[in-house]
Amino acid sequence: MKRIILTLVAFLNLTAFAYAQEKDSSVAVGKNIITLSEVIADKKLDVARFIERVKNDSSFYKAFKNLRILGYTSLNDIRMLNKSGKAIATLNSKTKQIRSNGCRRMEVIEETHTGNMYDKDHQFNYYTAGMYASLFFTEGIVCGETNIVGSQPLNPAGKTGMEKRKEQLKMLFFNPGRRIKGLPFMSSKTEIFDEDMASAYNMEIDYGSRGGVNCFIFKQSVKPGHEDDVVIDEMTTWFDDKTYEVRARDYHLSYDALLYDFDVTMEVEMGSINGLLVPVLLRYNGNWKAITKKRERGIFTATLFDFNVGN
Repeated sequence: MKRIILTLVAFLNLTAFAYAQEKDSSVAVGKNIITLSEVIADKKLDVARFIERVKNDSSFYKAFKNLRILGYTSLNDIRMLNKSGKAIATLNSKTKQIRSNGCRRMEVIEETHTGNMYDKDHQFNYYTAGMYASLFFTEGIVCGETNIVGSQPLNPAGKTGMEKRKEQLKMLFFNPGRRIKGLPFMSSKTEIFDEDMASAYNMEIDYGSRGGVNCFIFKQSVKPGHEDDVVIDEMTTWFDDKTYEVRARDYHLSYDALLYDFDVTMEVEMGSINGLLVPVLLRYNGNWKAITKKRERGIFTATLFDFNVGN
């Protein structure tokens, strides 16, 4: 009798799932076909307007800009790995950013490091660690910054060498989906909303919560057979259903070209302080190789808390 009941329950669950799938609907926005969950279809979301909001979102980048005008404490965990996954250099620290009189500075509360994380001048030996530092560490005293994004939040024009590459990578991380000029063989493949890229992606909108906030969930994933045509393999973003600010984002980026290759996953969780959106948790797992650099396999986690507006 128990087996019959379990079989019946499984059948009913499968039937309910199939019914829900049947009620999913699709909407065309240009050449992009967007699949809507049942709850989104019932909400009668203006899909075209929603996609336009997604394309023009600046809240994700602004959340990181907000770190420049706030004080906070950060737990930092950086691990560089060999090809077997064994740590060859590590950094664990607790830092505090102090914001005062329009300036910010950083105090290192505690730190331990192993391997060759630093060179003899106490500069990072690893590009991955340097990227982390540019996001969360402050050298000296920095003044006169704002959190204003502007019409062109990131722009590699006028920069050269490694600084130009850093700016391009920031564009890829903070404005995923937009064309990035100057990336050899790759610029157009980052533009996921371009109609020429429509055939390469599945796009879905669902509804749920993240961190106690009701959200529209927008997922983009590459279709089988199109992996070589894209840079953003998968990206899921949780948008606050009232403000449309990004509350969380998970994404997977990869590309393999003659001059470089990379495979990166990132997870970002957001919080708020005095109405300002801020990243509170960032996880990164990446494998990079540039023609002039050694391959780097790195994992880092940043945990941010004790935010304050300073003075």
